Amino acid sequence: MSYFTEIKRSMEFLANDPKTMFLGYNVRNGNMGMKAFNDINHDQLLEMPAAENLMVGAGIGLSIEGYKPVVYFERFDFTLNGIDAIVNHLMKYKSLSDGDYTPKCIFRVVIGRKKTPFFSGVTHTQDFTEAFQMMFNFPVIKLKDRKCIFDTYAEAYNSDTSYMIVEEADRYNED
Repeated sequence: MSYFTEIKRSMEFLANDPKTMFLGYNVRNGNMGMKAFNDINHDQLLEMPAAENLMVGAGIGLSIEGYKPVVYFERFDFTLNGIDAIVNHLMKYKSLSDGDYTPKCIFRVVIGRKKTPFFSGVTHTQDFTEAFQMMFNFPVIKLKDRKCIFDTYAEAYNSDTSYMIVEEADRYNED
């Protein structure tokens, strides 16, 4: 199985739970999460505008309502626009609600292609894994090879905390 096949298998595993919702831009339209959402029930795909702070906020709201949101960032760079909601809401919601709510999101983020013929450009290929590992109070995991992909997503699904899982588009065709 290729790196991408494992990504797709992981998304389908998450989708087995009808409470899982995938949200972001190009989730239901366009390339459908790099084609990883092609076989997911469309009722579980929530297309969002290019408004990353809103996407994180919607994920938090879905989580509070009992859903299991997977917030998809087509490019890792765009997470910078969602940091406010992650740091000032998601990470603090338990304290802000006097312990009544502990929202959890899985963030699926993609580092764009650095190799030709589909070089994504310098604003679409940045990697903030190490910085976010220091900033966030939940795991930020970069998928090193196909062997760890499914287990990482399953661990995130079964965890009581949020996860950010970082994919590299250049590895999608690797075995």
